[in-house]
Amino acid sequence: MDDMIYENYKRAGKIAADARNYGVTLLKPGARFLDVATLVEKKITENDAGLAFPVNIACNTLAAHYSPRHDDPLTFKKGDVVKLDVGAHVEGYIADTAITVELETHLYDTMIQASSEALENAITVINPKIPLCDVGKTIEKTITSYGYKPIENLMGHGLGRYELHSGLSVPNVGALGGKMQPKDGDVVAIEPFATNGAGHVISGAGSNIYLCKDSIKAKFIRDNKTKTMFDKINKHFGTLPFAQRWFYGLFPKDDIAIKKLSFLGVMKHYPQLVEAKGGMVTQKEHTVIVREDGCEVIT
Repeated sequence: MDDMIYENYKRAGKIAADARNYGVTLLKPGARFLDVATLVEKKITENDAGLAFPVNIACNTLAAHYSPRHDDPLTFKKGDVVKLDVGAHVEGYIADTAITVELETHLYDTMIQASSEALENAITVINPKIPLCDVGKTIEKTITSYGYKPIENLMGHGLGRYELHSGLSVPNVGALGGKMQPKDGDVVAIEPFATNGAGHVISGAGSNIYLCKDSIKAKFIRDNKTKTMFDKINKHFGTLPFAQRWFYGLFPKDDIAIKKLSFLGVMKHYPQLVEAKGGMVTQKEHTVIVREDGCEVIT
């Protein structure tokens, strides 16, 4: 990794971490999801970084994938277990980080500690000399030692330039990941999830998070207005996920078009990821740069 790329990752990591920490101060009963997401994203852009993805706010049994709409009425309640997931990029070099906060109660302190300690232990063991399944074993052993289950079908992931999920997958259980080993210079997001439920997630309703999926299919869109709209979205957001509220900012009078583009298969609408048995879920995530003798945490 050359010095310029390294510095971009480091800067993205600091900006993402600062925005995450700022977001934690906003998480209070009565606060609106929309206000928190908007303010955290503003914090990132004010520091001259790009948004790697919409701020994700996942409460309680929802493990991941929810970002508020432009008119979202949801507010936080006392006792909510909130996962705040934040991503920033500098010149396309992405940092991804998440934290769990329980609002004004302490029923799930040990579950929050389980996912946090699992992340710390994973960071300790990851290096180019061990297979990723061993990282998964470490995460699984840590979480189960607290009496909880890791979520087996959610994984950490490699981070490429303008690519949120690239190459490597970092498992949360030892049975996955195989013998693949990370390389010196790989950038990965490690994100253990703990639950008192089934230990896996299923797809729920739409998340309000989208991705331009297939520019080849877009060539066959017959409606010129829809084709022009897709081209503008694709140019604006490129290969990174975007929020419905960002789309609404571009096309405030045509919210229905996003559903049409999803139906046509040129845009992906991510589903919410819900714990299969309705278990509570906690998460902690850092982005690391793998080194010959370990890794460097940048968030």
